[in-house]
Amino acid sequence: MPAAVPADLDPRTPVILGVGVADQAVDEPGGGLDALGLMLAATRAAGADTGSDAVLGAVGHVAVPDGTWSYPDPGRLIGAAIGAPGARTSLVRVGIPQQALFDAAFRAVRDGDVDVVLVVGGEAMRRTVTARRAGVTAPETQQTDAEPDDLREPVGEIITAAEIAGGLASPMAPFAMVDNALRAAEGQSVADHVDEIARLYAGFSRVAATNPRAAFPTPRDPEFLRTPSDRNRPLAFPYLKWHCAQMNVDQAGAILIGTVGAARRLGVDPSRWVFPLVALESSLSIPLSHRAEIHRWPAMEVLGGAAADHLGHPLAALDAVECYSCYPSAIRVQQRALDLARDGVPTITGGEAFAGGPWNNFVLQTTAAMVEHLRARPGTRGIVTSVSGLMNKPGLMVCATEPGDRPLLVADLAERAASVTARRPVATDHRGPAVVVTSTVFFEDLRPVRTVVIAETPEGERCVAACPDPDLAERATREELAGTAIRVDGPGFTV
Repeated sequence: MPAAVPADLDPRTPVILGVGVADQAVDEPGGGLDALGLMLAATRAAGADTGSDAVLGAVGHVAVPDGTWSYPDPGRLIGAAIGAPGARTSLVRVGIPQQALFDAAFRAVRDGDVDVVLVVGGEAMRRTVTARRAGVTAPETQQTDAEPDDLREPVGEIITAAEIAGGLASPMAPFAMVDNALRAAEGQSVADHVDEIARLYAGFSRVAATNPRAAFPTPRDPEFLRTPSDRNRPLAFPYLKWHCAQMNVDQAGAILIGTVGAARRLGVDPSRWVFPLVALESSLSIPLSHRAEIHRWPAMEVLGGAAADHLGHPLAALDAVECYSCYPSAIRVQQRALDLARDGVPTITGGEAFAGGPWNNFVLQTTAAMVEHLRARPGTRGIVTSVSGLMNKPGLMVCATEPGDRPLLVADLAERAASVTARRPVATDHRGPAVVVTSTVFFEDLRPVRTVVIAETPEGERCVAACPDPDLAERATREELAGTAIRVDGPGFTV
């Protein structure tokens, strides 16, 4: 049993009251629930999880991260369906860390603006893709003439025009470039790098095999995960299919957030409470080619340092870790930024490749999983991290079954992150010599065909360029290109 909650605990202390998830794997084209139906199912599960019939009706704010669906104000529909038609609604666009929804909720309940906040989101991409492949339409809830009370748009540049023109619009490519930059910075061979990623993801797949909610729970060994094949096709070197977030899943998650006072008033048993101890984000956004050290994430280092200082111990001492896991570099860079064990497997779910990666909603799924994980282990603490954009904006949250010694730390540390993040200017039409900083390779079927680089000019400016030479592309899958002298001619380059 968890330790008794102190009777004199501040009644405005934020607390997670309940969590719920919903998923489906419907093979009938057009069948099953749409994303809104899954969100509503997850919400009702979260309400039931509190053990109180009164919580859902007490929701005063519904916050939703944007998705691939077309509802202009899903929070309004959900609020009406759960008996909270007057709840304020928020829609938070892609490009804002999912952690930001929790941070706003914690502030709102702490400051007395509202008693209960519902954070809920979900996707039904598997359903949509199944229907499209069958040539039918998957029905979706219609909503017209609606808008949220609060529409949050991201600030800052995520990706530059030069990066898009160079072929880096697909997220796997810039994340692969970060991974290759990390390899070069640490002096690792290409072969050892490929092996390390394979071992890491084999560990994630083993965790997924123990997760009854994982979309792809089959364990995969390092040999399969390192070897390009028809079942594990190469995408952007060193990444293969099963190194990447699998977004064609139908999953939703819901988290009910209140205060100690609201929990007591609504009859939520203290054994259900989970306390946020740290809730941090950085809204600073620096595009990939502007980053002086592409292999590092100073903003996440700032968040990790602030969290460790507040807790009074290293984050590696926490009992459970769920690192955001869209691509291997996200995990590997976070391990270093947060001083986590580099040979560890920082997941309780199996990650986005194996548990499933519902586009802009994975952090809600992992937060729900972490709450359940901690409750089953009274006295423990765990961390869930967020990655927004192309490793632009980080977030993290540390939770526990017992209140902390200090009040919740909730903040946007963008200014501190900006002060420690070095930048480089970008040349839009460089013609002349340059040196490769990092690279990736694109494929046709299983053949490497095109190399894209971020390079630095003699003037210290960055440029993005591509080379369609298959021989160079094949070489770049075996040898380190970082440090190679090249000649850039606008969008192209030669060695």
